[in-house]
Amino acid sequence: MYSQAKVIAGGLAHIPVVIAVFYFILTTFNKRALKFVEENKTKKLDSKGVEPKKVSVLKTEAPKTEAPKLVKKKHADVPVNIYRPKTPYEGTVIENYSLLKEGAIGRVNHITFDLKDSDPFLNYVEGQSIGIMPAGEDANGKPHKLRLYSIASTRHGDNFNGNTVSLCVRQLQYEKDGETINGVCSTYLCDIKPGDKVKITGPVGKEMLLPDEEDANIVMLATGTGIAPMRAYLRRMFEATEKEKNNWNFKGKAWLFMGAPKSANLLYEEDLQRYLTDYPDNFKYTKAISREQQNTKGGRMYIQDRVLESANELFNMIEDDKTHIYLCGLKGMEPGIDEAMTKAAEEKGLNWSELRPQLKKAGRWHVETY
Repeated sequence: MYSQAKVIAGGLAHIPVVIAVFYFILTTFNKRALKFVEENKTKKLDSKGVEPKKVSVLKTEAPKTEAPKLVKKKHADVPVNIYRPKTPYEGTVIENYSLLKEGAIGRVNHITFDLKDSDPFLNYVEGQSIGIMPAGEDANGKPHKLRLYSIASTRHGDNFNGNTVSLCVRQLQYEKDGETINGVCSTYLCDIKPGDKVKITGPVGKEMLLPDEEDANIVMLATGTGIAPMRAYLRRMFEATEKEKNNWNFKGKAWLFMGAPKSANLLYEEDLQRYLTDYPDNFKYTKAISREQQNTKGGRMYIQDRVLESANELFNMIEDDKTHIYLCGLKGMEPGIDEAMTKAAEEKGLNWSELRPQLKKAGRWHVETY
């Protein structure tokens, strides 16, 4: 017979063997479990843990055009609010002349201000705006509120010396109770004369800035004085002196859609025709003259009609992630442009209501209407 001590000692001697066996079983189980998870992690299993049978489906939908790449690019720092309403700069009027030809409707002037005496210097970049504080008081005896106007000159000014700023201003007129009402600030600007002092604020705005890339494509949709920032862009692209000063050689495609009621109302036409002659591979100019041209339905020709006519070519450009679209003019032009872009996008298998906010987020859709 074994003594109690020997029994206990014998039992303890078997413990390592039992642990080793248990460890072997556990390790083997874990390896199999991991292998099972790895093999099935991409499979969709039903409620019983069984992979459902694959069913072949024949796709009949037409392939959709791939949307353009949308990556927002940051602009370098730009000057903002160098002068504010409480401390405006008083600039001197250098020139003020009509931009319209005989037979035109309304009143549109090109006005240039001298900035050389501003301290700090009132510098700006293409696509920004300045504020104008008209002289006089309103009906309540308070100073008139400032109005913002898109700058029509490049940062170097019309004289290329970098010390002026120009505006393109249409006199606002409307009927009220049988009486013609003139806009306060627009009338003030159209009436000022060389030598007059004008209170100026700004510059403001980063929405309408040009991209830095020389090979960018620029699509411009403008009506009336909405051409102001477009003029600045085009001068920067195509004026020889500008190109030298900026060390920036535009190599992309610039396409201007311009809307006007009559040919006599087309603005800066001589310059635009010169750009067409000098840079036929880089500049395209499409006009919509509402009272002189007809659309395909026999109605007046508007800028949105021209967009529809050029839908395929236009959206081929938009699909290029180097293309930026700029819209400037009366706020009433937006619905028509939006409708035209919707129809044009459909022809390319794109959804404009989805694409437009994506372009906006990517910094490629720029709108300034008033």
